[in-house]
Amino acid sequence: MSRPPHTHARHRTGRGGRITSRLLVLVTALTLTTACSQPSTEGSAQVTEQAAPGFPVTVENCGRKLTFDRPPSKVVTGYHPALETLLALGLGDRIAGRTNFSESAFLPGQKEQYDKIQEISPTIMLPQKEIMLAQGADFVLDNSMAGFDAAGGYATVEELDAAGSPVYILGGWCSPEEVLTFTLDDTFDDLRNLGKIFGVSDRAEALISELQGELADVKKRVEGRTPVKVLATDGGEGPVNAFGGSGITNQMIVAAGGENVLKDVKGDYTEVSAEQISASEPEAILVSDYATLRGEDMPTSQAKAEEAFAIVRNSPAAKNKRYLALPVAAQHPGYRNILAITDIARFLHPDAFAQ
Repeated sequence: MSRPPHTHARHRTGRGGRITSRLLVLVTALTLTTACSQPSTEGSAQVTEQAAPGFPVTVENCGRKLTFDRPPSKVVTGYHPALETLLALGLGDRIAGRTNFSESAFLPGQKEQYDKIQEISPTIMLPQKEIMLAQGADFVLDNSMAGFDAAGGYATVEELDAAGSPVYILGGWCSPEEVLTFTLDDTFDDLRNLGKIFGVSDRAEALISELQGELADVKKRVEGRTPVKVLATDGGEGPVNAFGGSGITNQMIVAAGGENVLKDVKGDYTEVSAEQISASEPEAILVSDYATLRGEDMPTSQAKAEEAFAIVRNSPAAKNKRYLALPVAAQHPGYRNILAITDIARFLHPDAFAQ
């Protein structure tokens, strides 16, 4: 998903010709060199007079320093994990516009909030340049650079900065290279930064503590158990769209007590030959799931699993028909990817969760 699968509009190049957001990330890596459009000048008396209590605050993102004199109040979010993350921080009332989300199930309690927010794009991608600039947002949150590509008709980061709409990219997915260096700590860093930006650091730290507690519980449960050999795939009969040993999906597999059979393959979302997949001998398979996009030319998770079973037909995974449909939104930066680790661990090590 380097995604992102939209994207993370997404854009997967599935058999249906959908462009995968993961691949869109590779389309363009924009150079971010401008400062946030709400920059405050350090030491300025004017900034001191205008700043809200506890502000200004400065965070770093994509090689830029973004400074805010007050919490954003008119936010636009891109691919759904960005919206989910703000809702988890209790910031739904700050979101003025969002993109469409119809590729998998909502997290508990979030669908009602989603329905109350204006939809400004019928896809998971941000709207085209004119529409985006007309939003008058004071903060834009997304998790890939795909939605800021001028060649695709989108407003660039620089143009949004100039319009007073600073951009923050989750997970440090600021370039194809940085997609590969993602670690779970990046999600916690994002939560901490968003807490500062919105003046809700206490909420952010409480959420971080809760999520770290869940990860610690998983680690304790799977500790000492033999890692389960896992193939993570998004389908294909050859080459296969699969997940290598770099990036977010590999991080989740390892944290859940698994071993990625493609750990030696450089890349996150990448194409792997059927021969290499056949030789991998997985014990379990993770399938990227676009639950509500089934139909048309988008294969079901079960269909993609059957494709994988046919390729690794002599493997333990194929013999036991053992697979888990993993919501594609969980394979992108955001609050959900931490939650998904528990689900993967329960799938890989059910006995560890029997009590």
